[in-house]
Amino acid sequence: MDLTPQRQESASRFRRFADEHVRAHSAAWDAAGRMDTKLVAVLAQEGLLAPVIAREHGGAAMDDLDYGLLCRELSAACSSTRSLVTVQGMVAHAIQRWGTPEQHARWLPGLASGDAVAGFCLTEEQTGSDAASVQTTVHFDGAGARLTGRKLWTTFGQIADLFLVIGTSERGPTAVVVPKDAPGLRTEPVQPMLGLRAAMLATVVLDDCEVPADNVLGKPGFGFSHVASTVLDHGRHSIAWGCAGIARDCLESSAAHASTREQFGFPISEHQLVRRLVSRMVVGVASAEALCEKAAAARMRRDPDAILETMSAKYLASRVAWKAASDAVQVHGAAGCTPESSVQRHLRDARIMRIIEGTDQMLELTICDLAFRRAAP
Repeated sequence: MDLTPQRQESASRFRRFADEHVRAHSAAWDAAGRMDTKLVAVLAQEGLLAPVIAREHGGAAMDDLDYGLLCRELSAACSSTRSLVTVQGMVAHAIQRWGTPEQHARWLPGLASGDAVAGFCLTEEQTGSDAASVQTTVHFDGAGARLTGRKLWTTFGQIADLFLVIGTSERGPTAVVVPKDAPGLRTEPVQPMLGLRAAMLATVVLDDCEVPADNVLGKPGFGFSHVASTVLDHGRHSIAWGCAGIARDCLESSAAHASTREQFGFPISEHQLVRRLVSRMVVGVASAEALCEKAAAARMRRDPDAILETMSAKYLASRVAWKAASDAVQVHGAAGCTPESSVQRHLRDARIMRIIEGTDQMLELTICDLAFRRAAP
């Protein structure tokens, strides 16, 4: 990637942070199924927890390229940590984009300072890729809104203070911000999954949960087409860069291991078939980072094709990360299968990336639709 000196300094700063505060703990957090929540404050102190928030609300007003570089470096060390920053950014970005000035003042400073951790509630038992068909109900009752439903796989739902919930009201899909102490809300911890095991997932249960009507974000009826779409687009950008970070870390780890691991009297880096695996990682990392950078550039200039570029980056980078992690385990051999090995963790995390914020199959369909639309006369 051909970065300016200023961008290179940003990337170096993010890598130093990840190396100092995250990398040494990632295996232990993965094994424990939870991370040290003190990291929330550490990220916030460095302006990295929700860096997309505007300065007037306590954020860093970070642009899309620097934000991508941050996600790449965090994910190289620990994808669960990257997912914390991703979800915090998704909710903050939606509030910043669709919230009223009063809602900005109420929620954004806490998300920037780490006083509040955010969760995003979309998926349900019968609603995954068909996200517009959520069954959670939002009933307006005088000055309040009552929510009933059950939301699955809420990242950091175990510690979140604020949930952005997508439900459906008589006026259509509706987005509502629900504090954790709202009457009728409870969370149920989810056992660690295949990957992102330290992301502290929870099921969020809303049982006639009541919040003030002014907690509705955006207009009722715009909850999916506007709010959730904004959230998911932001998430895809972050995840694409995170996948590039996974792939890069697998490449660096494999190159280092192959250069020192000897078999038959010489380093395995001299075996042609090992060299082929590493060569493919080099090309994969370069291609993933190029598409991520292209997406970031499109987003910064508000290009109408930014959504297509972001989807393309997420689609390619997640597949590159999966292949790189699989090949990295192969290069490391049995050593790559141990709980302490970063590449086996990357392999499990990378598999998740091909599902969340758009499965491979949904992205293939949507990318094609957008391409046809762009080519239409």
